[in-house]
Amino acid sequence: QLQLVESGGGLVQPGGSLRLSCAASGFTLDSYYIGWFRQAPGKEREGVSCISISGGSTNYADSVKGRFTISRDSAKNTVYLQMNSLKPEDTAVYYCVAKYWMCPSPGEYDYWGQGTQVTVSS
Repeated sequence: QLQLVESGGGLVQPGGSLRLSCAASGFTLDSYYIGWFRQAPGKEREGVSCISISGGSTNYADSVKGRFTISRDSAKNTVYLQMNSLKPEDTAVYYCVAKYWMCPSPGEYDYWGQGTQVTVSS
């Protein structure tokens, strides 16, 4: 079965850190750009970050720039999102998304994970 599986979410205090993982099952990520999206209750889905196939190009939403870092490990067929200095407004379900040879968008993607909950609260 071809799928993306996220992990690493949880409850963390403001100022804390989490690392999300996105592992591919049944296919290799080597030809895919990977994006992270998030959606909080009552809010629209938001693009957080995207990484190119080589990992040499990344981009971030202004709301997370300087706090989040996206990376990939081809040997492990996994993409990561390191989240530091977390704020309550980062609370959301985080999804990883794959698109062949370009950054994905909610309307244009090849694979969409099931999501992992991140809650930032004291």
